Amino acid sequence: MTLQIGKKYYTVSFNGDQSSYSLAKTNLVNQPHQVKSADFSFGSAGGTNGEMDYWDIALKFIVGLITIVLQINLSGKGNLAPSNAIDQVQNYILGGIIGGTIYNSQITNLQFIVIMLIWSVIVFTIKFLTSQNTTLNKLINGSPQVLISNGIINVRRALKNGVTASELTFKLRTHGVNDIKDVQNATLEQNGQLTVNTYDDDSVSYPLISDGQLNPNSLKREGITEEQLNEMLQAKHTNISNVYLAQMNDHTLDIVKYPSLNIIFKIKYPTQIKIFNKK
Repeated sequence: MTLQIGKKYYTVSFNGDQSSYSLAKTNLVNQPHQVKSADFSFGSAGGTNGEMDYWDIALKFIVGLITIVLQINLSGKGNLAPSNAIDQVQNYILGGIIGGTIYNSQITNLQFIVIMLIWSVIVFTIKFLTSQNTTLNKLINGSPQVLISNGIINVRRALKNGVTASELTFKLRTHGVNDIKDVQNATLEQNGQLTVNTYDDDSVSYPLISDGQLNPNSLKREGITEEQLNEMLQAKHTNISNVYLAQMNDHTLDIVKYPSLNIIFKIKYPTQIKIFNKK
């Protein structure tokens, strides 16, 4: 079938059940046979007689909702307030999958379920691998970047992270800072937010160990070597892989071990040790 739209002609191609069609531009050789618009109509996607299959759409809605809830509960609440790249990308792709397939009658409910399962497996696999490998985690999620240190802007690092001068000053103003010289430390976090620490504020503490992985940049920022950190950990017969979180607070290393021990050790650098049982 050929349609005329304005002064151009298009060939109409239908799929097997006539639930969708495609247009391809063409050139006429013979005089076309005219058909009035009242004598022709396109069938809606889905059911018979040009009616949409609302039951099919409702089932896909339910499957999509269940998948979202399961992903949030099984992979953590990061989707609700994305703090890294993988959480943000997960929301975008999941929304695209549901929105792109829910009204497409060519994709059956079984195919839709399989697609959602495949994407869920991919998400869980990436989250597991990034939690076990520091290099992969930095590659996918990135790491905090210090843009201002002691009132001096690291221009190369700012440009590398796509932060312009106007954007940087805007972020500083939102923190009530008008003079860059007042900034002791300004760090661009993984989620794009800027953490600003002025000389009048208490120092921001970044984890030395998180999820059993060492953070070399945090060690350098705190002026502690890896050997010194290992000595403090050995004092309590533990190691980096057994630590859920460790950070410095007022020259004190706070260590939170994994739930198997359920104890918070406070080690006074370099020798004093305090133990607090969690309630």
